[in-house]
Amino acid sequence: MAEVTFPQLIQRACGIDVHLKVVVATIDGAGIQRETRSFKTFTSSLNELKEWLLSNGVTHVGMESTGVYWKPVYKVLEDSIPNVWINARHIKNVPGHKTNKMDSEWICKLLLAGLLKPSYIPPRARQLRDLTRYRNKLIQQIASEKNRMMRILEDCNIKLSSVVSNTSGTTATSLIDMLCEGKVLTLDDINSVYHGKLSASPEELLEACTGFVEEHHIYLLQMIRKDIDQTQTLVDDLSERIKRLLSKYENVLELLREIPGFSTKVVEDLVSEIGLDMSHFPSEKHLSSGPVFLRATTSAGKKRTNHSRKQTGKGGNHRSRMERPVQRIRFLVKDTIV
Repeated sequence: MAEVTFPQLIQRACGIDVHLKVVVATIDGAGIQRETRSFKTFTSSLNELKEWLLSNGVTHVGMESTGVYWKPVYKVLEDSIPNVWINARHIKNVPGHKTNKMDSEWICKLLLAGLLKPSYIPPRARQLRDLTRYRNKLIQQIASEKNRMMRILEDCNIKLSSVVSNTSGTTATSLIDMLCEGKVLTLDDINSVYHGKLSASPEELLEACTGFVEEHHIYLLQMIRKDIDQTQTLVDDLSERIKRLLSKYENVLELLREIPGFSTKVVEDLVSEIGLDMSHFPSEKHLSSGPVFLRATTSAGKKRTNHSRKQTGKGGNHRSRMERPVQRIRFLVKDTIV
């Protein structure tokens, strides 16, 4: 089978296939022979990789990696190599390359031909991304534990979710706290926390909160509530640190909060994912179609499944809904000096 050739647009490049214990690198280009070497993923070995690339005048590096294995390699190379690109999506769809060596050679060939596009990595937002993504995971964990608590209450035939629309509201939370303490609720207890805007009457709430709460259930509810409180403390600490990191950009955040539906948390998540330099995005369509924007604007307690993507035609409807606020984001941020 004849070898596939492409016109060369980049002078010297390196393709790297990154794994847990080893990185396989292939260099090629004008004035150098194609060569493939393997390096361990220890810091000293990655520095050897960097020196090898610099000694051969490599200016572009493309990496294929899953998970977080690419991050140490990127950290070592980013200050020395002008262009370090990480985007496996353009590579995985190409059939036939099965070994690590062939992977790295194919990446190098595509990179030399200018057929790879770089992933967007905001230069000052990586630490912020770690914080906001971890915060979102903890918020998801809290939501999961609250659902677990409601399942235990259903097991006790406590039908609170049948009479209130939001079991995380003030009244419902107060009633659940009483049940967690093992208290048998009375109408006076209901009236002490009752809110006039509730559609259910105090009598209906009392009926819903009457069930078969045993000592075993009380123990589980108290453990879950303790876990929720501890996790919420971590979320608050993360939010405070995120706020400190973004304090210098408060003028930009204030403008973004003017967009309807953009709370402080959504704005913080958005800035951590897309940064504040809008020149990386040719248009609002490029920005709204990116996974980082979808991740930043999706509710923390929900996950966007493959089924929902199929229903919207690969995100088409979602994308069109988001283009208007994205236009405003680009308008508000593009002229802001950060």
